[in-house]
Amino acid sequence: MDLLRIATAGSVDDGKSTLIGRLLYETRSVPKDKLEAIDAASKRRGVDFLDLSLLTDGLIAEREQGITIDVAHVYFSTPQRKYIIADTPGHFEYTRNMVTGASYAAASIILIDARNGVMEQTARHYYIAAMLRIPTVIVCVNKMDLVSYSQTRFDEVIAEFNKIAAQIKPNNQVIHTLPVASLYGDNLTQHSDKMPWYTGPTLMTLLATAEAHAPRKQSARVSVQYVIRPRNADVSLHDYRGYAGRVSSGVFAVGDEIMALPGERHSTISSIERAGKPVKQAAAGDSITILLADDIDVSRGSLLVRPNEAPFIRKELRVRLCWLDQTPIAPGKTYILQHGVNRVRAKVQALHQVIDVGSLKATESPAQLKLNEIGEATLRLSAPIFADDYTDNPSNGAFILIDEWSNTTAGVGFIEPTGASQQPRESALGSGI
Repeated sequence: MDLLRIATAGSVDDGKSTLIGRLLYETRSVPKDKLEAIDAASKRRGVDFLDLSLLTDGLIAEREQGITIDVAHVYFSTPQRKYIIADTPGHFEYTRNMVTGASYAAASIILIDARNGVMEQTARHYYIAAMLRIPTVIVCVNKMDLVSYSQTRFDEVIAEFNKIAAQIKPNNQVIHTLPVASLYGDNLTQHSDKMPWYTGPTLMTLLATAEAHAPRKQSARVSVQYVIRPRNADVSLHDYRGYAGRVSSGVFAVGDEIMALPGERHSTISSIERAGKPVKQAAAGDSITILLADDIDVSRGSLLVRPNEAPFIRKELRVRLCWLDQTPIAPGKTYILQHGVNRVRAKVQALHQVIDVGSLKATESPAQLKLNEIGEATLRLSAPIFADDYTDNPSNGAFILIDEWSNTTAGVGFIEPTGASQQPRESALGSGI
């Protein structure tokens, strides 16, 4: 049974937590005792209905304020597949929470209050979904019951959204739109008789058919986390040398020719082990141990790839940054850049622009990038990394910046295409920072 990771987003009070709670209720994923507890909590709050938003608003501050602050991960399943939903915050102050919550999602549900239409936060959340290259976006115009289930109002809201999406929609992204009333479950798991004019799929149908395995189609990548050399083992394991890591993208199979970076040393996969048992192949998400036919130089931090799918050596990066730290980033500052298991020092060469994702306007050459802002920059590295453009391979095209002194995660970055990407791999080598 496969797994679909979903991120929800929307402006404050658009009904994300209620929609998720209703999905859990409709799919019978809530134990009876928890339903009884939610019923009692609803009565204490003075409401005359089962407040299903309480299923995901876990923090005391969230329940008191009636908003989502932290990222809540919700797990449920149907006979067809398993789901993990990241219920991300809607307020601007928690943009960093949304970015981290949506970073592994294959589908994004963006809610819009039918009464208010597209808000600045709607544009922000769709921009982030596009920046993260989330392949499936489902736009739910919620609270249709408060606009008398009007098709005219639904069409108006979707027209507003389409104007924004047309400016930033990435290639191959699929956008679905549907009207819902999450409080009553309209069009969530079954079609609503109150909106006969809507004949498209329900939300659950869209989730059941959304693509979940995009990383399998990308270039094969596994970063070595540990070299296994058994000690005090029996004679049969005396020459055992395994390279353990997680397949971040693509598929590896026994017999494949591989290349180890750095060094560009070639060999062939003689066997693959998963959970201690031999397998013929491994795909994105699998934690494995690879054994090679030749004794080549491979150590922690090495990247195993197919020779015809090798990434470029990068020592200067053009990147898109989402800043997560209270201390702004500015040209001249240095950070630790972590890419996979590797860490190198990175100096900010230039800040090119900061993007107002509400209006989609950019301010050129800003002096700094502040908390929750998104912008573009150039970084110079002290040592090269083997990375892809984020658009080609998100798992190998993203990184984090770590403050050298506090050791906190200061920003998350996405490598943008540059002219250097078209040059031979060796051309990117050069001097340090």
